[in-house]
Amino acid sequence: MASGEAGLDPARPDARPERLEEIMRGRLGRECVYVPSCRLGLFLALRHWCPSGGRVLMSPVNDDVIFFVVLAAGLRPVQAPLNPRDASIDVDAVPDEVWGSLSAVLTTNLYGNPDPAPRLRARCDALGIPLLEDAAHAIGSTVGGRPVGAWGDASVFSLSKHVGARTGGFLAVADPDLRAALRQTRDALLTPHRTTAELAYALRPHAEAAVRGLRLRRPARAALRLLGLAEREEIRMPLRPGALARAAAAAPDLTAYDPWVRVDLHDYRRRPGRLRLARVARGLVRLDDVLAACRAGTELLLSTPWAAPGPAEPRPLFRVPLFVADRDAAVRALARRGITVGYLYDPPLDDYAGADFTDPSPAPEAARWFARHALPVDPLRAREAVGALRASGARPAPAPADRARPGAAPGGLDPSRG
Repeated sequence: MASGEAGLDPARPDARPERLEEIMRGRLGRECVYVPSCRLGLFLALRHWCPSGGRVLMSPVNDDVIFFVVLAAGLRPVQAPLNPRDASIDVDAVPDEVWGSLSAVLTTNLYGNPDPAPRLRARCDALGIPLLEDAAHAIGSTVGGRPVGAWGDASVFSLSKHVGARTGGFLAVADPDLRAALRQTRDALLTPHRTTAELAYALRPHAEAAVRGLRLRRPARAALRLLGLAEREEIRMPLRPGALARAAAAAPDLTAYDPWVRVDLHDYRRRPGRLRLARVARGLVRLDDVLAACRAGTELLLSTPWAAPGPAEPRPLFRVPLFVADRDAAVRALARRGITVGYLYDPPLDDYAGADFTDPSPAPEAARWFARHALPVDPLRAREAVGALRASGARPAPAPADRARPGAAPGGLDPSRG
């Protein structure tokens, strides 16, 4: 739906949560509940649809925050085998005994590349379990002729990604009669609005712009570490297994897992104020233009020798995974052009957390290969990124050993895998 069709005035968009829900309902065709963050929306969905102690199939190439949300909901994460091309769930590689043990399936739609939702929907229907979609990266993607997020019993969206609001999200539901109950549960989990937090939120983009303009990234990171505000020294946050095991005694309980769930977004439960809602509304006004630019950048990146083949019509990916032999060198090459690489999920969650906290994937090598070689590039900086990688001499990643065969695509990926 175009911004004009949504009825938004670009100069003074209506920022009431009810209006934002209406706009998303128009895009998705489902009732929506506004939430302060995607992670809170996911917690609501897991608690509503899954019994305590249930087992949830999920991708091991995913943000560790999502892993901790599953634990906070009192559930056991079960790591799925993946397609190495796009880190989607490999339905055929999940053993029958695993399918039979599940309480739900949670998709990831990593970087906007969809999981095979039609097949997962059919499998979940046959098993009588819910399909839940994490569509944080996929607000503009489609699969099987429907928007991502329109296949599951519930789906969650982030407004920090394509919308760029750094706050907010939606929980969308197939059954409209659940909307009132989910709103009530949401309200019980919210923490109070704080004026100081709202002002800090409003000032953050200006501070970050000043840091970029003055080339102060390194001093800024050092200052954050000195103040104890930098929560990730590596790609994955510290697991703290002893404290994590103690938190399990309280599950399901979001507060017990707050030290892990809040990382990178301490206001994930904060009741939104006018400034946050206004930025969300302005971002929704621009969303279709952003999606068009992402689609064009995705098309360019998929034409490079580091890319797996994409669909006939490129999706507006949030990040485009390129596959390089030496990712650290590629990250440095992009950094020299002022392009920061984020959204790396290495190592996979089963290697990161271990069998004490998750069931490992029965076929982990594809996830390990993807996590080691994927270079997620912002399609809005596609031309600069391609120039930097060409100048650096970046080589395509070698094929994963268990997938390599004649006819593989550039970078060693199999074009027949969908």
